[in-house]
Amino acid sequence: MREALSIKNKRISIAPMMEVTDRYFRLMLRWISIGAHLYTEMVHARAVIAHPARYLSYSSAEHPVILQLGGDSPAELGEAARLGAEFGYDEINLNCGCPSDRVQRGGFGACLMADPDLVARCVSAMTPFGVPITVKHRIGITDSASDLTVSYPKLRQFVQTLYDAGCSRFIVHARLAVLGGLSPAENRSVPPLDFEIVSNLIDDFPNAAFEINGGIKTIAECEPLLAKYDGVMIGRAVRDNPMMIAGVDSLLSEIKATDSQPSIPDPHRVVQSMILNIEETPDMAHLVARHMLNIFHSYPGARAYRRFLSEQLPETEHKDVADLLREAVKRIGKKSEQTETSTPLQNTAA
Repeated sequence: MREALSIKNKRISIAPMMEVTDRYFRLMLRWISIGAHLYTEMVHARAVIAHPARYLSYSSAEHPVILQLGGDSPAELGEAARLGAEFGYDEINLNCGCPSDRVQRGGFGACLMADPDLVARCVSAMTPFGVPITVKHRIGITDSASDLTVSYPKLRQFVQTLYDAGCSRFIVHARLAVLGGLSPAENRSVPPLDFEIVSNLIDDFPNAAFEINGGIKTIAECEPLLAKYDGVMIGRAVRDNPMMIAGVDSLLSEIKATDSQPSIPDPHRVVQSMILNIEETPDMAHLVARHMLNIFHSYPGARAYRRFLSEQLPETEHKDVADLLREAVKRIGKKSEQTETSTPLQNTAA
């Protein structure tokens, strides 16, 4: 088995999650980690074309940031990719992994794996604009949870077809997508994980990069995986505990043998920095604050903080949300002497 393509290409990414990874959540994560690659929510190409500023605007502090597109029309995806390039995204990713009924009815997401030639035409239409195009997909699709047999030849053919079309980085959720009878949540747990089949892809495509996704809950799990794969993608564990990605920069620095010694951020400082953001854009205060419910995961008083914030936020006007957060933080006890400072962070990711 070949080693992962290149140390410099190794990454830890935060998965695109609907109603989670909006620009405010991404900005909060960027206060915590400079090096993690951040994804937008999946947005349909047609929506991007109709309202580019609404769906593509983001803070320059978010880089590296990746636009994830959904769709099945090469023409629409090509135009959306052109707009994404104009807005300065670092990469553009095509979703071929979402198994939800709504996405299936639209003819995109995981069901696209049944038509690799169409996906290849979509990739080809997205590539001329100077931004790397990647694809996120499953290890296969099935119509029923009663048949969870994975066909490596079909998976290999899918990857080969896209590789020939110009895609050289693949983010692989190492489960089958069950297109009938399972909810999206069940599709993240019922089909078993098969990381080894992704290792087979590494052997067969030595010049492509493969990033592993599925069931990864801690940064500690990433280190051995990065020895084999070119990247690791973490999803809902970050939603439930955003501060977990505080270890990303240290791990990547160690793996890449850099001289920098990343500082460990403090959630109190993250909150203070986001409060400043709220005060600058008060009309988005509720959207910002809702992402901060789990920022003090495992801290003394975290439950009281969450309860107070979740109960009071719906009744609080935008202009008063910053003060509400300050009041909520009073419920958090000290976890260590390192948490005493409340100085806002200076984001160096811009």
